[in-house]
Amino acid sequence: MNCFTGHIPSFFGSMKNLRDLNLFGIAFSGEVPPQLGNLSQLQYLDIGGSYYTFSADITWLKNLPMLQYLGMTGIDLSRISDWPHMINSSPSLKVVDLLLCSLESANQSISYVNLTKLERLDLSDNGFDHEIASCWFWKLKSLKYLYVSSNKLFGPFHDALENMASLRVLDLSGDDHKEPIVMKGNFKNLYSLEILHITEDWMAGDIAVFLEWLQRQLEIVVLDLSKSGLTDKIPHWFWHTFSHATDIDISDNKLSGSLSANLADMVVDAPHLGSNRLTGPVPPLPRNISVFDISKNFFLGTLPPDLDEAQNLRASLMYSNQIDGTIPRSLCKLKLLTDFDLSSNLFEGEIPPCVENEFGQSIMFLLLSNNSLSGEFPTFLHRSSYIEFLDLAWNNFFGRLPAGIGNMSELQFLRLSRNAFSGNIPDEITNLNYLRYLDLSGNNLSGVIPRHLSNLTAMTRTLKLNGIDVNITGQFEDIISIISKGQKLNYGNGLKYLVCFDLSGNSLSGEIPSGITCLDALINLNVSSNYLGGNIPNKIGAMWSLEYLDLSKNKFFGEIPSSLSNLTSLSYLNLSYNNLSGRIPSGWQLDTLNADNPSVMYIGNSGLCGPPLPNTCSKT
Repeated sequence: MNCFTGHIPSFFGSMKNLRDLNLFGIAFSGEVPPQLGNLSQLQYLDIGGSYYTFSADITWLKNLPMLQYLGMTGIDLSRISDWPHMINSSPSLKVVDLLLCSLESANQSISYVNLTKLERLDLSDNGFDHEIASCWFWKLKSLKYLYVSSNKLFGPFHDALENMASLRVLDLSGDDHKEPIVMKGNFKNLYSLEILHITEDWMAGDIAVFLEWLQRQLEIVVLDLSKSGLTDKIPHWFWHTFSHATDIDISDNKLSGSLSANLADMVVDAPHLGSNRLTGPVPPLPRNISVFDISKNFFLGTLPPDLDEAQNLRASLMYSNQIDGTIPRSLCKLKLLTDFDLSSNLFEGEIPPCVENEFGQSIMFLLLSNNSLSGEFPTFLHRSSYIEFLDLAWNNFFGRLPAGIGNMSELQFLRLSRNAFSGNIPDEITNLNYLRYLDLSGNNLSGVIPRHLSNLTAMTRTLKLNGIDVNITGQFEDIISIISKGQKLNYGNGLKYLVCFDLSGNSLSGEIPSGITCLDALINLNVSSNYLGGNIPNKIGAMWSLEYLDLSKNKFFGEIPSSLSNLTSLSYLNLSYNNLSGRIPSGWQLDTLNADNPSVMYIGNSGLCGPPLPNTCSKT
């Protein structure tokens, strides 16, 4: 991991007593020097990670009788068709890493296996495109770790696995398979298997054979069957068989059934059960659990009252289910919880009133949108110095937004839309220097827009270029929908690139503060359906990142600033139903908007003239 360039020096071959040579991650180029074969004492060799190096001949490996570790990640070996025979000439090898080596095939026949000590073999991300049963490495009885992910292997195993009694990890994951891997064969001898990671299309085979074998694997501690096309009901024996597993991932399938009532007795640390068809109540959580993901299922009923039994819980993702009732008071005692998502359920009542040194001190992501929750803005959140993402949209919250909202110093995403909040927007909201997404739309807010908007420096390109960015994780892909460009869009992980300011659908009055034009990283600006008046800020053309601008249904008057034509990224504009007058500015980008009906952007302003409206402007 240094910055040397040029070829791998051939003089390394003169260091006859060298035992350990690690050149990983150096940007060498050219051919690997065969002089490395002179290092007869070498035990450890790693020349991988350069991605600009190739080798047309590795016969020199047979001259390294003591070599135990061979790392060649990213070395181009595409010119070598008989590479397995050359690897097989080094009987002392224990680890071979040939990840991303452009190997063409593993379909070779080796009559006699010398690699009796080989424990770890990584052949991931190569070009294998043949039947999986024909691979030469199934003869390696000593293998403990086998990685062949992201290839194009296909077909049935037959009895390829029958001799792999030492195998602990088998990774066949990846979605590059042109045909499915078929789970047929003899799996009875896989006594030592702990981690199984398989591809999305594996279910094309005889699932009964595979499940019969899986039921007997009482020693597996990590099980990954995600995105595997499973469509059946979870077998009755599943939870008992894997009661000692620490990590279970069966997400992104079509599994039905319910969770075990004895889930609390399991040692599992991170069950990933999301995106299935599971139903029934949520049982008490395992005591040692740290991540609990049951999102996008059909769970119903109320949450268990004693959530605090899972004191190590850090992330709980239960969004997009049918869970109802109130949020248990025991939530407040989960002092390590950082990520809590109950959005898109049927919860009602108030958020528990947590107090000092409880839940609010650790929480970073709190998503409760699309429920029937009520009450005032939770006061304990004022003390949440770590919270970055708060979403309470589409509920029944009411009352004034507190000045203490300005104390949430790390807040980057705030969505309180579609509630019944009233009163003024507190000036203290402009203290949130990291805020990049603000949506207060669809409430009963009144008064004026806070004046010091230029303090929202995370909405400026200056801070954006300095690397400040919202930390969005994968669970937001389907639940954060933004009304942008005239339609409802799901932004998901792209949300971190969306800088938004939305106060639409309230009763705000007064002018738009001129400081808003400093927010030149804003992509979405929407203040429609209010009682705002005055002129459109003359320097609005400085907000050159804008893609969406909606000032419709207000009381703006005067001319449309000519600087509007500077917004070269603009793809949606709506200035309709105001009191605007004068000539409509033109420009290359403005003239392309709403090509089918461009006048809709300006309708309801009787004083406007010029294209695309039919009324011409007077020459005076």
